[in-house]
Amino acid sequence: MRRLPLRRLGTLATVAIVATATLGTAAACGGDDASGGSGSAADPVTLRLGYFPNITHAPAIVGVEKGIFADKLGTGVKLETKTFNAGPEAIEAVFSGALDATYIGPNPTVNAHSKSKGEAVRVVSGAASGGVALVVKPEITSAEGLRGKKIATPQLGNTQDVAVRYWLKEKGLTTTKEGGGDVAIVPQANSQTLETFRSGAIDGAWVPEPFVSQLVNAGGKVLVDERDLWPDGKFVITNLIVSTKFLKAHPDVVQKLVDGQVAANDFINKSPGEAQQAISDHIGSLTGKPLDLKLIKQAWPSLQFLDDPIASSLKTGLDHAVAVGLTEPVDLNGLYDLSFLNKSLKSSGASEVPLP
Repeated sequence: MRRLPLRRLGTLATVAIVATATLGTAAACGGDDASGGSGSAADPVTLRLGYFPNITHAPAIVGVEKGIFADKLGTGVKLETKTFNAGPEAIEAVFSGALDATYIGPNPTVNAHSKSKGEAVRVVSGAASGGVALVVKPEITSAEGLRGKKIATPQLGNTQDVAVRYWLKEKGLTTTKEGGGDVAIVPQANSQTLETFRSGAIDGAWVPEPFVSQLVNAGGKVLVDERDLWPDGKFVITNLIVSTKFLKAHPDVVQKLVDGQVAANDFINKSPGEAQQAISDHIGSLTGKPLDLKLIKQAWPSLQFLDDPIASSLKTGLDHAVAVGLTEPVDLNGLYDLSFLNKSLKSSGASEVPLP
């Protein structure tokens, strides 16, 4: 069946989650409204949440598909969802007022913090680590073999785009924002990458799962597993951020959202098989075709689902973005508000995350 454009995915996701929230009317109490009062089923607070149809966003997908967010948010909150291909467009949606919260990578998080001079967003939880690799044609065996080649990333300035540019720079190879230099970086939607790789239009891609596994199954090989570039193999691939405006207006709703994030990761780690099925089903509801369970299982070992946002790796990612000329140095003071996360972790008996 034909894949639907991502712009339509958001609409489908909204329909799906509103239905889920309706079914969950027996859940807990609602959050505050804009004036500080409590939301109700008759007059609910609307929370607009973004995420990507990627395995690296499994906490969001599972949280929606299994009704975990609907349960934690309760009948006083109407959850609407929108899906995106990459971080910069999700941040644009936050800035335009179309989103209140989103799952997103570290570099777009930093860019949002920088552009708003620290005012627009707060990281309230981590979500996932790992699940990213550079997959290339089999004949490419080293960084030098990429000279004169084309490598795809999801979007200029997104987390994978920064990662590949920095890695190439460390190997003595140049790139430009316009696609020039020793290695041409070609921003394109992840959904297009498999086709362009098979056709020979690109020679490889630095992408998240499940696209890594899809490219490998199409004859590619992993040249760089990004876990090998980080201490203990851990780096933040997905944060949960909330607009500061929404956080100040609805702290109770933000707490319930974070409670849902923690519960979703707990479900994933305790019931991986059921979580994998939920991911397959949910992506199927978005695209009209379930994601192959074998593909999900193939990708799964490269990922860790952590509530810790691994702030040190975000700072390192910022340093990398500065080094490749995609951003200016940024003061990260005030970016994190982990009070909601630590309250949720403490209530569940888990260890709290130290403040960055």
